[in-house]
Amino acid sequence: MSKTIIVSNRLPVRISEGTDGPELQPSEGGLATGLASIHKQEGNIWIGWPGLYIADADQQAYFRTALKKQQLVPLFLTEEEINGFYEGFSNEVLWPIFHYISTYANYDINNWETYQRVNERFRDAVLEHAGANDTIWIHDYQLLLLPGLIREALPDATIAFFQHIPFPSQELFRLIPWRSELLGGMLGADLLGFHTFDDVRHFVSSATRLSPIHSRFNRLEVDGRAVFAEPYPMGIDSEKFARLSIDKGVLKRVRELKQNFDGQKIILCIDRLDYSKGIIQRLNAFELLFSEHPEYLKKITLYMVVVPSRDTVPEYRRLKEHIDQLVGNINGRYGTFDWYPIAYFYHGYPMEEITALYNAADICLVTPMRDGMNLVCKEYVACRKNLDGILILSEMAGASKELIDALIVNPNNIHDIRDALLTALDMPREEERRRMENMRALVFKFTVHHWARLFMNRLKEIKSLQQSTKARLVHEEINDRIISAYRQASSRLLLLDYDGTLVGFHDDIDKASPDEALYTLLNALDRDVANHMVIISGRKHQTLDKWFNGTRYSLVAEHGVWTKDPETPWRLKSGLSNRWKEEVGVLMESYADRTPGAFVEEKSFSLAWHYRKVETGLGILRANELIDSLKNFSSTFGLQLLDGDKVVEIRSAEVNKGRATLDILHGNHYDFILAIGDDRTDEDTFEVLPDTAITIKVGDVMSAARYYVKRWQDVRHLLGSLIQ
Repeated sequence: MSKTIIVSNRLPVRISEGTDGPELQPSEGGLATGLASIHKQEGNIWIGWPGLYIADADQQAYFRTALKKQQLVPLFLTEEEINGFYEGFSNEVLWPIFHYISTYANYDINNWETYQRVNERFRDAVLEHAGANDTIWIHDYQLLLLPGLIREALPDATIAFFQHIPFPSQELFRLIPWRSELLGGMLGADLLGFHTFDDVRHFVSSATRLSPIHSRFNRLEVDGRAVFAEPYPMGIDSEKFARLSIDKGVLKRVRELKQNFDGQKIILCIDRLDYSKGIIQRLNAFELLFSEHPEYLKKITLYMVVVPSRDTVPEYRRLKEHIDQLVGNINGRYGTFDWYPIAYFYHGYPMEEITALYNAADICLVTPMRDGMNLVCKEYVACRKNLDGILILSEMAGASKELIDALIVNPNNIHDIRDALLTALDMPREEERRRMENMRALVFKFTVHHWARLFMNRLKEIKSLQQSTKARLVHEEINDRIISAYRQASSRLLLLDYDGTLVGFHDDIDKASPDEALYTLLNALDRDVANHMVIISGRKHQTLDKWFNGTRYSLVAEHGVWTKDPETPWRLKSGLSNRWKEEVGVLMESYADRTPGAFVEEKSFSLAWHYRKVETGLGILRANELIDSLKNFSSTFGLQLLDGDKVVEIRSAEVNKGRATLDILHGNHYDFILAIGDDRTDEDTFEVLPDTAITIKVGDVMSAARYYVKRWQDVRHLLGSLIQ
């Protein structure tokens, strides 16, 4: 029976110091809630650190037994590991870089080595429990190496990873000295989940620019395995907050809060102490509001809850001191004997008290400088059963992509925050109701349970896709079947593309000439009188003639414009026109002029715009722009546009490899046909061949071919096996 193994830095319960020693306490975090339905299924387990250093072996054994009853597996970390792995690398490198505060990063190699060791310890814990058919779901930035470590040990495992904090742009991510190792670890997963599409975009950019990984949109090709990066915005347990909002104790506390702040509007903000939360900017905006609009004195109160976090770390201690100073200055300047503008509380609260605050607050102010999702804003919305209350939300929080009916602000702009506060304080009741109604509909539909279910269903789809793709791979059994069919045939046709199929790509197209090993291989195939071998390429006929002059192969150049049989001169396809080339050529050259590394190749009846040497993102951008610009020409002159592998080609619609293939088949009978190619132009060949033909794509992208191989080297291996 297969099971799901959840892995995170922290377990959904924690061991804390009680009056009688260490004791277990439940966690009320969003992740614990969201994964509870999966975790509690029979046989499933959750692996993680229980949150407290425990050196005593007997105590460790006691908690292992106690946690096992809850389907939990604790990984006890040493003090050195906690300091180096969690406090060190995770929170002194990954946290600041991923939150765009790179100046706080501390690239200590000792912490990096500890991070590696702890990820390896998590791997070992997973391997102790993982079976061949199990699903492993890994969470967050503390375990970026873990998917790759597990993949090395279990190549066919089902592995998912979810990133709960932002993923930075590649310009920031590349600052990390160990970026390649981190990317390699993440790419061990089959599905990588992020809160927003921006995070997906940043990850794909980093993966393709900082490692030799190819992608097509959000699909990455990793060692022949399709890996997907997708956005899955996390929700909350909305019903839980709705139930708490009608709890008698909570309602009593709401009445107390409203009595305490009678005649005032409560502006609520709840944050963990962190430099990414924008607390300083928020206070500056609040002070600006009072300095410019003294009419709001005694009419509003900022109820500010800051939950303690890492205040022994110098940056956090300084942040705490700065907050204390600002609050003191504002209260001292604007406060009176019976009123203070800021009610400031520096400690955590139970969920009941937080829910009461959500219900009592007229405005919720959530302005992080950078946040993966931020669930406070969704919790506030879930509590507003009367469809009142106004949410002011930072555009830098992932939730802003969903809660578009909030007042969206730039957290760096204190004037923007001030204006949003003024808008909220003066908002008509009908507009307030409409905005909150729309946000509640979203929060109650896209819950944390919906998030988990959607993610796991997608993971199953991806594994099914991988299995179907794997079935098409030319593995040993299929290779043997091809060899058997080849040897039983008396008349064979071999249709072979050149670039990317028989040789690898080269930045300089003129340097991708055949090597001696390729000549030897092709000549050996050609010596068999039963074989009719055809090199069918987009290359100029002059180039193919130079490379294969004197051989007995048939040659097709420029996708069928020119053809040559053994001992015959080149033949030009009749009826083609070049009237369009001058006008189109000027346009293509203009794109090459403003794209460093791009160039235009002129062929007899086509033009090719190559961008092999162009910076990855820029090349794709310019290619798409060029294709849009060329569409008018293609309809006017009857031309065909081809978006190939780092090349955009335009040519007569009368010419393609499919038509050239049909010309070869005409009047001939073959009892074995093998066609191999790597790009879009070869699809024309695959599509016109009979169902009995063996068609092979180089690369596992969607194709009309029956099979695929991973690399051009595999093509040579396959062809070599035919002559052994």
